Amino acid sequence: MILYDIIVVGAGPAGLTSALYALRANKRVLILEAKAYGGQILNANKVENYPGIESISGFDFATNLYNQVKKLGAEIKFEMVVKIEEDKTVITKNEKYKAKSIILATGVKNRKLNIDREDEFVGKGLSYCATCDGNFYKGKVVAVNGGGNTALEDAIYLSDIASKVYLIHRREEFRGEDRYASVLKNKKNVEFILNCTVASLNGNDKLKSITVLDNLGNSREIVVDGLFIAIGQEPNNGMFSNVVDINDNGYIESDDGVHTKTEGIYVAGDARVKFLRQLTTAVGDGSIAATMAIREMK
Repeated sequence: MILYDIIVVGAGPAGLTSALYALRANKRVLILEAKAYGGQILNANKVENYPGIESISGFDFATNLYNQVKKLGAEIKFEMVVKIEEDKTVITKNEKYKAKSIILATGVKNRKLNIDREDEFVGKGLSYCATCDGNFYKGKVVAVNGGGNTALEDAIYLSDIASKVYLIHRREEFRGEDRYASVLKNKKNVEFILNCTVASLNGNDKLKSITVLDNLGNSREIVVDGLFIAIGQEPNNGMFSNVVDINDNGYIESDDGVHTKTEGIYVAGDARVKFLRQLTTAVGDGSIAATMAIREMK
């Protein structure tokens, strides 16, 4: 069995950045990815909040980073990791791999509405990240779907950008903090649509309107330029519970941002407990995790 210096689990921005730093330190690196490289940034039609890059598509950003890492000599295998042993043996559905250090950069996936045409409209009027894409809707009409803190904060953020914000929630009361709801109640361009769910997405090449359904079965069509879905995210870290601490929401806990409870196992990106999940923080985590892994390698 080949002994790798570092095995990176996940080929999103955090994982690829970890690999980049490790490879530049002349370490032997294996990247294991269950699906496709790039992570959630692939869904971004445009990235315009990354320092030094005025505008780039999420696909191009991810592909550039992926190719940069490949050029430096990373081994990349598209296999799903199912378990990690305390001796740093990584087990996939196909193989076993051994490492001196492991960096977990599994990211999260956005919880979807699971309605028709949802995937079709991603990047064409539908987004899961207000701070990423809100700036594209200056002076336009948008809707936010959700009732937790993220949805309320997204609505506040968008109310300073868009001309009109509809906040759609399936219940009468929000799950988020009252202070956020109070702020929104005083916003003249925010309208609450409560006890309703989004039933359909309408448009041809891009989103033109949404249909909402109330608890009595009555429908209403709302013309919007954009819909922001904020009903939560789903980390996938359960298979690592023997080597890392995981909080009630499924995120990996770390004392200082990258160290887990197991020596030689690190975490980077959206998979960990953190305040802000953005492209910039993901690559920041990746560089720190790799640097610490290199420094502490035995």
